Amino acid sequence: MAGFGFDARKAVRHLIAADPALAPIIDAVGPFRMELKHSRSLFGALAEAIVYQQLSNKAAATIYGRVEALYPRARDGFTPRHILKTPDEALRGCGLSRAKVLAVQDLARKVQGGELPTLEEAQALDDAALIERLVTVRGIGRWSAEMFLMFRLGRPDVLPLDDYSLRKAYAKAFRKRALPSAQAFERHGEKWRPYRTVASWYLWQTLNAP
Repeated sequence: MAGFGFDARKAVRHLIAADPALAPIIDAVGPFRMELKHSRSLFGALAEAIVYQQLSNKAAATIYGRVEALYPRARDGFTPRHILKTPDEALRGCGLSRAKVLAVQDLARKVQGGELPTLEEAQALDDAALIERLVTVRGIGRWSAEMFLMFRLGRPDVLPLDDYSLRKAYAKAFRKRALPSAQAFERHGEKWRPYRTVASWYLWQTLNAP
């Protein structure tokens, strides 16, 4: 599958063999169709992630569009320098909360100062090392870093233990009476290595099923 550095069909076969309970879920959902989001840069991807946090996609897209509109000449998207030269009031005027303004500014400073890897450099780092670098940014927690690895870089073996909807999907799919603890979920997820991203995607799809 384009953008992914692994064979999706091989991953599905591995998951079915390692955890037969996933077989009916995979069969019901069908082929692996997870889509990666295009990233112009690590800064652009993380800035968008910050804006989208805790908002509906529609509301976040509106706010992000307003931020982009501040820089009509930035054909390849706004840069750290753009953000750092923009008054707080202008960013707040786009709909960003005070916390998100501080987070985007911190991201801009860290990228401009070389404290974070470029997108190309990020590709060469292993998951743990990259997450450790990303969470130094204000407003970027482990979950946001994991979403970046999964949906921007296409990493095959990420299991976001703090994702409520994923744990809910697991409880539904495996007929648990209560949400699993992060520890219990992690233990079960060991079966899915090295394709925990693929297993996660299939579980998320069950939330859309009748």
